[in-house]
Amino acid sequence: MQRFSRAQLQPTPWKNGGGSTHEIASWPPGAGFEAFDWRVSIATIAAGGPFSVFAGVDRTIMLLEGDGVRLHAADSGLDHRLDTPFAPFAFSGDIALDCALLGGTSNDFNVMSRRARCEAEVRVLADAQSLPVASGGLLMSLRGRWQAGDQALAVGEGLWWADAVMAWTLTPLDDDARLVDVRFQTKLQET
Repeated sequence: MQRFSRAQLQPTPWKNGGGSTHEIASWPPGAGFEAFDWRVSIATIAAGGPFSVFAGVDRTIMLLEGDGVRLHAADSGLDHRLDTPFAPFAFSGDIALDCALLGGTSNDFNVMSRRARCEAEVRVLADAQSLPVASGGLLMSLRGRWQAGDQALAVGEGLWWADAVMAWTLTPLDDDARLVDVRFQTKLQET
């Protein structure tokens, strides 16, 4: 299990100059964009433009702060306004999307999973829960304080795990608290 704080994540500027990415976790360690099983990050979107295409990857994006963006792809008919905080939106990384700002800069939570190897489920929780066992996942407080087992999480703090069976009992410690729960389910590989 690894703890992290959003405030300590280092930004990597995009090649197109339209924003930056703050990587939280990627599995397996050291895997590049062509080899990861899953990846979780926070993106700062400062300008409109095309989203990178990731063939064979399923994506989920969720607005954290800001005015949001419009995601659209003429070829697939996808047209989505990502303007409601803490509302996950799933789409295929195979689609060539264009992004238009709906106002100023926005910050978005991003999950990518390689379709042939694993599936990701992204939920936002508001109530106390006991989560089932998972061999990979991530928890991060979006609003308020949370107790995750014996780990206290303040806003922007979280933990992630991979290749280790973990179950969690989650308790919000503040009114109106929100926490993002990401679960990765590994697919069995045919031999």
